[in-house]
Formats: sequence, structure tokens, C-alpha cells
Amino acid sequence: MLASHLAARPAHPAIVTRQPRFPERRESYLLVTARGANTWIDDPEHATAFPSMREAARAALRLPSFLRAYGLPLGTQPLQS
Repeated sequence: MLASHLAARPAHPAIVTRQPRFPERRESYLLVTARGANTWIDDPEHATAFPSMREAARAALRLPSFLRAYGLPLGTQPLQS
């Protein structure tokens, strides 16, 4: 029964973002190229959209830990500090 309940839940698209290394820089967003290479861009509208937060989090966790990347629901903006 749990599997059928989980299958019925709608997926929420998400992107991967990372915190800037320097305070004067902005967040950047993951773009996976056609060849599978990771590129960081400034525009979240052109970032790779993952089908769910789970997939975005999985992609973020596969990156080196010093990047401090995480999943972000599509259509939301990170908090400005």
C-alpha cells in the first residue's frame, strides 16, 4: 500500500544550486551538458531541471563536498543575505 501511495504523489521539479565561495558572488546553478559535463551558470531559468527534489538532491550529493550544493524547488529563489 505504501508503494501505491508514493507512486500517486506528484513530482516537484527542482534544480541544483550552490552557495558562493566569496561573499561578493551570487549563487550558481547546475547545467548538465549534452555530453554529461557539469557547468555552473548564473541563471536558474537555464539550469538543468530534475524531475523531482529527490533527483536534484541525489545529483547534488554526487558533487564534491566543498561545493556545498543542494536541491532547490524549481520556481523558488534562494534567500538573499
